[in-house]
Formats: sequence, C-alpha cells, structure tokens
Amino acid sequence: MQYFIYRITEKPFRQLEKLEQHDTYRAASLRVKQLRAELPAGSPATVRMITAENELNAEDLLNQIRFAGPELGDD
Repeated sequence: MQYFIYRITEKPFRQLEKLEQHDTYRAASLRVKQLRAELPAGSPATVRMITAENELNAEDLLNQIRFAGPELGDD
C-alpha cells in the first residue's frame, strides 16, 4: 500500500491535486503535518493523506461521501 498526499479544494467545485506519494506512514505523516502548517490562515484548501493500492483508488476513496455514525444515546 502507498500513502498519497492530496490538496483538496471545495470551491467552486471539488478538486483533488496529488502532491506526493510515500512508501511509509511515518514519512507521509510528517510531510502532511508540514504541508498543513504551510497553508495560509483561512485557506479553503485542506491537505489529506490516504492509503490505497494506486492513485485511481486513492482519488475514488477521497471522493466518496462519508456519513457520520450514530451518536452516543441514539436508538
């Protein structure tokens, strides 16, 4: 599995920009933290890391809509 790093912007429409690819979690995690720190305050972009078999799979996972699970006490 590879670790992919993307810059994601939501406006005017969702755009994914692959920044880097790493073989180890540690290297990818450190780089994501650096990139997030470099984002200007109030930037509409986010930096995300995702693990996937390939770039196509990573972009598919990033584009999937995720729904929150039930809250504590919900029946």
